[in-house]
Parts: sequence; C-alpha cells; structure tokens
Amino acid sequence: MSPSNRTSRPHEIVERALALSTADGCAVIADEHSSANLRWAGNALTTNGVTRGRTLTVIATVDGKDGTASGVVSRSAVTAADLEPLVRAAEAAARDGAPAEDARPLVSGVPESAGFTEAPAETTPAVFDAFAPALGESFARARSGGRELYGFASHEMTSSYLGTSTGLRLRHDQPNGTLELNAKSPDRSHSAWAGRATRDFTDGDPAALDAELAQRLRWAERRIALPAGRYETLLPPTAVADLLIYQLWSSAARDAAEGRTVFSRPGGGTRLGDLLSPLPLTLRSDPAEPGLESAPFVLAHASGDDSSVFDNGLPLSRTDWVREGRLERLVTTRHSAELTGLPVAPAISNLILEGGGDRSLEEMVAASGHDGPALLLTCLWYIREVDPATLLLTGLTRDGVYLVENGEVTGEVNNFRFNESPVDLLSRATEAGRTERTLPREWGDWFTRAAMPALRIPDFNMSSVSQGV
Repeated sequence: MSPSNRTSRPHEIVERALALSTADGCAVIADEHSSANLRWAGNALTTNGVTRGRTLTVIATVDGKDGTASGVVSRSAVTAADLEPLVRAAEAAARDGAPAEDARPLVSGVPESAGFTEAPAETTPAVFDAFAPALGESFARARSGGRELYGFASHEMTSSYLGTSTGLRLRHDQPNGTLELNAKSPDRSHSAWAGRATRDFTDGDPAALDAELAQRLRWAERRIALPAGRYETLLPPTAVADLLIYQLWSSAARDAAEGRTVFSRPGGGTRLGDLLSPLPLTLRSDPAEPGLESAPFVLAHASGDDSSVFDNGLPLSRTDWVREGRLERLVTTRHSAELTGLPVAPAISNLILEGGGDRSLEEMVAASGHDGPALLLTCLWYIREVDPATLLLTGLTRDGVYLVENGEVTGEVNNFRFNESPVDLLSRATEAGRTERTLPREWGDWFTRAAMPALRIPDFNMSSVSQGV
C-alpha cells in the first residue's frame, strides 16, 4: 500500500504527524470539511454545490532554559508528501521563537473519543431532500402574492480529530446549517429578511418564513418618517444574539484585569459579581445544550487573550457568564486564569440567554405602543466597536423597522444608525421574552449556535437616520 493511501484517513494523518515529530511536545488537529448549498433569486434556484476539504494544524512545543516555545502551522489540502515538511515547519517556528507566555503542560488524561478511528462525517445534497420541495412551493406562493424571494441555504459538517504527544485522541463532529430568506416587493422598494439556524434542515420551514416576510411587506406599504432619538424598542432574538456574541468576544478575563474593557473595575480588578441587569437574566454556554451542541473540549488553532494552543483537549462544560443578572465568569485559559486568580473558563461555541419570560415577540408587540410609539426591529447590520472601555457599539438597522402603536404594527419607518453598549442595554432592559433558537445576522458566518429572547429596551438610542434598506 502506498504512503498516500496509508495516510488518507484523518486519524492516520494525525498519528503519522505525531510520529514524525521530534519536538518536546506536539498536538495535531485534522479538520475534515464538507458543505452543500442552494442559492435562489427571483423565485427560482440559481446554483447549488458541494465542497470537501481538509485542514491540518500542527502545534510543536520546544522546551528551553527560559521556558517553552510553540510553533503553529496550518495548511489545507494536505497530502502524505506534505506531512513531514509541515511538521518540520512547526518545529522550526517553535525553535526560532521566544518562550510562549501561555505555555503550560499539554493536556493529558482525557479518555479517547468514540469513533476516533472512523471515517469523518459528511454532508451531501440529500440534506435538502425535504427542504427543497418546500422551498419550491414557497416560490409559487411568492409569485402569486407579488413577492420575489432571494436567499441561500447552507449545510456544513466538520469532523475534527485531535491527537497529542500526551496521548489525547479526541474527535468531534459539528453540523452547521443556515437559512437566509429575503423577500422584495416587485418594485424593489421594500425588503424583509428572516434567517434560521439548523443542524440538519429537518426543522427548516420556508413556508413559515415566507408568510412572516409577506406580513412585513404588507406592513411596509405605509411609510412613516421618524427622526433620530431614543425610542422604546423591541429587539428580536437575532439582534440580541448579535449584540451578546460581541459581548462574549469582549469578555477575556486578562483584558478586564488589566483595565482595558467594560468588565474592568475602576481602580483595578474585574467586575465579577457586579449586577449587570435588574432582570433575572442568565447568559450561558453549554456544549451539551440540546439543538446547539458544540465541541465538548477545547479546539484551539492559535493562541490569544482568550485561547491557548496548550489547552487543546481541555474538557468543557456548562459555564454561566451572567447568572441571575450578575457577572459570573470571564473567559480564561489556564494561563490567564493563573494570572488573574480566576477559575478556568475557556470559550465555548454556543450562547444562550434566558430571562424567565414566556411571551413571544408577537405578544410583546401587543403590549407595546400604548404610551407612545414603539419600534420593532428586524435585525442589525455592520456592527463596529466605538469604545472598548464601555463596549459602545455602532451599526445600522436593516430590512425593516416597524412602528408599533396601541399594540399593533402600523407601518414601516426609516432605518437608523444606533449607538449602544450591550452591557448597558442589559441594565436598562425591562422585559425579556421567550428564549428561542436564532441566527445572528451580522455574525452568522462565524457564530450560529445561539438561543435568545426578545428584549424590550425603553430608550434605545437611534443616533441618526440611515438611508439604507
């Protein structure tokens, strides 16, 4: 059997790379990717496709009198002939580099994952077998209703194999599906968007999304101009997800302890224990969350303030970032936990906000606009950080901002630029609705496993009028 055949399977690639290593320590991550997608425009499918690929990351560690250095090299489309040069490149990077500040002994003692030596999971176009006919029926309904549907559906499967010189042999299969649907009026003057995240498209319902979008286009038939200002605003789950994902990304414990973030305590230390919200809000991550399952161990392809390649394989479990309104945890590696004296709390790739509410967004709309106009957002767009000290963000509303009067949507208003901090919003929220799975609009290419409630904000800051759609 040729060497290329002997190293064609992911676990064999990992074992061969580890065997080639002459460094003091080595970790290897093989990520096997497959994806299937559909795209459509003007009520008709336009393209579909399937892709497959492999990325191999080799992490070499070299001990020296001043400490341990690390070298990390990642490459795609790796063949058997590429393995030794890749391992040697990682080792050379480690030997030429300075000692790594985050150096810790590589993780050991974690039981081998079931299926480590089995073939990777793959997605195929069959994932759309039930979804595609339902989409076709939605096209027909949209045509008869004078709407044009645009959008895409994507399903990915990534099988990650982690092996280390300390004996770890771990594997995780991560499915990830997204559906985005945009409806436009015939003259293209009105647009409405809806998105969903899914693991397998068995719960994708394009008919329900199309009905939701049709309702929004009807709302948009009446246009009202509103000036910038502070308005009672209902943030739907997708908008809440975009804001709180950014908050999670900004919650590294080391940055907070060094006085650089909104979670820094004036005079030194962190704000752990502070009350962030008067509502009983719990913001948490859990790799075992039903429907939002994610890797139950650390998979770190690089080191940074909130990740460390030395932590690869470290087991993960439920972590409450905010509990009953109080800041409970900040993101730590083993290294930053030692620096700050805080518990180890690595990042986890899902996020859930629960606030004890049981009202749907529709029920929250019915309770709005009785003491003055309120706004219902669709989603946020082009979010950027303005001030890390307060986590002030700016961005745009998009695809529909609706006026609510006396419990009913009475028309569409212009879009706005907003200026708000998610941490400050939590302190001012007066109601959280029912938590549901959602797709963040802005961060959907990087973070899709989220469940959020709608939030009622009594004075959301629409800082200026935007001409965008």
